[in-house]
Amino acid sequence: MSFGTHSYVSDPRNTDVLFNVNGALVPREKAVVNIFDSGFMLGDGVWEGLRVHNGKVAFLDDHMDRLAEGLAALKIDLGISRDALVARIDDTLKTNDMTDHVHIRLMVTRGLRSTPYQDPRVIISPATIVIAAEYKQPDPATAERPLNLQSVATRRGRPDVQDPGLNSHSKINCITACIQGIEAGADEAIMLDPQGFVATCNSTHFFIVRKGEVWTSTGDYCLDGITRARVVDLCRANDIPVFQRNFTLRHCYAADEAFTTGTFAGLAPVGTIDGRQIGDGTRGPMVARLQQLYLALIDTDTK
Repeated sequence: MSFGTHSYVSDPRNTDVLFNVNGALVPREKAVVNIFDSGFMLGDGVWEGLRVHNGKVAFLDDHMDRLAEGLAALKIDLGISRDALVARIDDTLKTNDMTDHVHIRLMVTRGLRSTPYQDPRVIISPATIVIAAEYKQPDPATAERPLNLQSVATRRGRPDVQDPGLNSHSKINCITACIQGIEAGADEAIMLDPQGFVATCNSTHFFIVRKGEVWTSTGDYCLDGITRARVVDLCRANDIPVFQRNFTLRHCYAADEAFTTGTFAGLAPVGTIDGRQIGDGTRGPMVARLQQLYLALIDTDTK
């Protein structure tokens, strides 16, 4: 079961899907990694979440660019070419006969270690590459049902501590924030940056709407979100004033609308923040408009 923006429709076909582990297609119950794998042992790796529409991965080049940037930052050698990786993704989809309502978790770790130790010089294998594709349709209610968000104590860190723009397997700060949000009865947590400005949610990006303007954070303390960037571009292309700027929870409480963005669910409306109703507490006209523009963009990208 999943919650909030990651609520999905259960699909019995997932019982029989094949996952791609280092180029081999295996049943999901046999899709395992060694206990000495860097990802399992130390969270040493990067990942991408991909959506499949019309038989194609939406915004694939952007995802591959972000993956390459993460690998370069961690000095992980993928071991195969970008084209070969894309071919593995395509092969996984074709073998499973997947064309729509599919979510892929693409995971790359540094590989196997000879001993439980963080030093990358103990690596004894090529990188581990896992492509886990599932039939996973977002719960249709997510597009209309307002989320309840809670600001939490756990902050997004500075890049000299752990770069918040790195989509690494090490997500413990986001998990901690999520737990704090859950304990407060919320769907998801709002995380602030070190200066106290709104940064992002624990698993999605965050926007507010004020007097016809769309605001999101500067991006200095959040992942370089692909859906987030697409929404900013859509605003600019459709004469909607949009700003990437610093703002506080005070600005959120007085907003007309608020919403989150992410690869899985797209845009989801927000109804309350810290128990305060946002606007009239329902999906507002700006969110509804941007949802339609985003769906049209995905259709165009995957034709």
